[in-house]
Amino acid sequence: MSSSLKCYCTIPPPTLVYWEHRLNLTYPNSYCQMTAATRQEVLSLYRRVLRIARTWKAQSALPQDTERERFYIAEEAQTLFRQNKQATDPQSIKTYIEECQARIEIGLHYRNPYPRPTYLPPMGLATQKGRKLRAQARLRKQAKPIYLESHDETS
Repeated sequence: MSSSLKCYCTIPPPTLVYWEHRLNLTYPNSYCQMTAATRQEVLSLYRRVLRIARTWKAQSALPQDTERERFYIAEEAQTLFRQNKQATDPQSIKTYIEECQARIEIGLHYRNPYPRPTYLPPMGLATQKGRKLRAQARLRKQAKPIYLESHDETS
């Protein structure tokens, strides 16, 4: 009976995973469907960013500023989307999508394509005597906004 119910699903593209009946068969199918929906969402976000880059006008209204900012938007999108295209974890993909949406909305609202900096000095949080700096790193990571998750890796 278990040999009659088989599902083949590619979880990262080159890997073929074999699922039998005694395992949860709904997971691979739902995973494949979710991936198709997520792929559609990611592609629509990428198209939206490229459309924004094509129609972008700088706040200064100078042609050279407009051209430089358009180029930056397209390059940043290309770099980040290519960097994250091998992600297979649904939670990390969701985080990347939220980051992209946040950067789009912030850029359109402030008319500035560059990510907003965070002003937290590297060792700006007080430590107690004898404590390790693990808490510093954890607090710094928690203070990092969603729209800057991928930015440090590309700069």
